[in-house]
Amino acid sequence: MPAPDLPIGDRIRHYRQTRGNRRQDVIAGLVGITPDYLGQIERGLKTPTIPVLHAIARELGVPTAALLAEAPAPSAASPHGTDPAIAEALMGYGPPRSAEPASVPVLRERVEQAWRNWQTSPTRFTDAAAVLPALIADVEHTVRAYRSEPDLRRDSLRCAADLYFLLRSYLRRTGRVDLSLMAADRAVRAAEDADDPLRIAAAQWNLGHVLLAADEPEGAEQIATRAAEELQPRVAAGETGAEAMIGALQLVSVVAAARRRDWWTARARLTQTQAVARRLGEGNVAWTVYGPTNIELHRVSIEMEAGEAGQALRMADAIDTSGLPSIEREFTFLLEVARCYDLRREDSAVLLHLLELERMAPEDLARQPLARDMVLGLVRRARAMHARQVEALAERVGIL
Repeated sequence: MPAPDLPIGDRIRHYRQTRGNRRQDVIAGLVGITPDYLGQIERGLKTPTIPVLHAIARELGVPTAALLAEAPAPSAASPHGTDPAIAEALMGYGPPRSAEPASVPVLRERVEQAWRNWQTSPTRFTDAAAVLPALIADVEHTVRAYRSEPDLRRDSLRCAADLYFLLRSYLRRTGRVDLSLMAADRAVRAAEDADDPLRIAAAQWNLGHVLLAADEPEGAEQIATRAAEELQPRVAAGETGAEAMIGALQLVSVVAAARRRDWWTARARLTQTQAVARRLGEGNVAWTVYGPTNIELHRVSIEMEAGEAGQALRMADAIDTSGLPSIEREFTFLLEVARCYDLRREDSAVLLHLLELERMAPEDLARQPLARDMVLGLVRRARAMHARQVEALAERVGIL
């Protein structure tokens, strides 16, 4: 069955091909329209009138409603949505207040293990759904339990901040920008209550990414710029990680400029932070993956978004991502390379990269709107030699 959000034209093509693999000219003749008109409908260039849609449905042997695309209703049970147990845990469903709090060192290890899984596991969404509900409840309960013990409370608040950093990322990628904003706000509060400057800056970095996802680049840029300025005295004091955190915040400003389509500002800001990244080397302060390789990946992103696909591909050829600590960052890079080939209509290369992305992180591929759009584009354009592979991929990611 096609995905609920599959466009009308793609639904018509799907049923035409799966119900006897009937030719366009045959269906068009029976319906009383030209093959060219039917072709334009299937490619999304024309919208059929209701009578034409009824006639096509009748010839394909399906209800007219089967050809109508629907906006998918938000559903906690969606295989690509936020796990409902995580949403419930965020709303306060935890152990009773009288329960014994968890050990802070144990909580710290659990949070760090959850982060390692999130950054390295090809099944990271499934892994997160298995561990996050209990972890959220235990961290929140421990923070409350240690209200009167300053040192333990501060350490538990640090755990809470790091956990909410992770939740911000998970929730945004499962389509809950609203809950992602809630998690980012809780991270800010936890970091501030812990009086931890580096985590406060990291919380602002996370908040900046939520605003970017909500299409508010100006707000993201303001937050990142202010947080970087407030962290500068820590660099002068030699605080570990402060300079790298400022670099990560500067990358938020880079992305914000690109989202405003101010390509030259984005490129200039990347150049400004490049020397620092090279001096510091590869790192992962506060799980931000800041380092020279990430700088180069941002360069590719800018050129891709600016429509300079050839330049982006030339840059991509020189990048070695094998040392990145984050599968997500590598996935995004390869997805953008695939998009560059897509812009050039090099369908064989697009398919090759999408299959590699599926091997690397199948759950990410099924959730990524850009990837789904490219798969759908391949379905529409696929030549005979690739058609079966493309259709099988579309089925695996839930489009067909």
